[in-house]
Amino acid sequence: MITRKVNNVQEALEGIQDGMTIMLGGFGLSGIPENSIAELVRKETTNLTCISNNAGVDDFGLGLLLQKRQIKKMISSYVGENAEFERQMLSGELEVELTPQGTLAEKCRAAQAGIPAFFTPAGYGTEVAEGKEVREFNGKMHIMELAYQADFSIVKAWKGDEAGNLIFKGTARNFNAPMAGAAKITIAEVEELVPAGTLDPNEIHIPGIMINRIFQGEKFEKRIEQRTVRQRS
Repeated sequence: MITRKVNNVQEALEGIQDGMTIMLGGFGLSGIPENSIAELVRKETTNLTCISNNAGVDDFGLGLLLQKRQIKKMISSYVGENAEFERQMLSGELEVELTPQGTLAEKCRAAQAGIPAFFTPAGYGTEVAEGKEVREFNGKMHIMELAYQADFSIVKAWKGDEAGNLIFKGTARNFNAPMAGAAKITIAEVEELVPAGTLDPNEIHIPGIMINRIFQGEKFEKRIEQRTVRQRS
């Protein structure tokens, strides 16, 4: 049985260098690879281009890399609650490529499937379409979007086995699943790592063939970005 297990986050992130392009899974603060981000901060890896749904918050998630000026360019669909992201973007310190959320997801999924480009109506007639090929399909204009080309993809799953098979929980699946296998090397950080053959094949969301390295993370904070509660009646 092929094993993709590595002993720790240090081994998992081996080979990530300054100037690389990295995909990072998660939806808001749900399902982000907390241990891997902390290790990138510790390693002081810099000049990174990060592809992620959002940039975390000021003191958590990708916000930690932004604080240390380790990100050169941010490709995302949502600025979120991160004031430092906003400050760096408006001051010109940070390159930002804002992308419609569905387009961002499809650019990841296309890379995962080996599809170099696709056409979408999202963004036609806006700044998003500038410099891109435009074609008409069924009477509607579409723009051509290229699949992402990333060096590493770092995803976070609820449970995984040593062969790399993954199960996500809830909204953490949104961007983690299409990012798995969408880069040259995919790293999976999991809450629980079990022996191969333990998981029910019918419950697996991403097969191990998509994963190069897998490790069990520790001390997940799992912060809530916006807590909304209902008053008791």
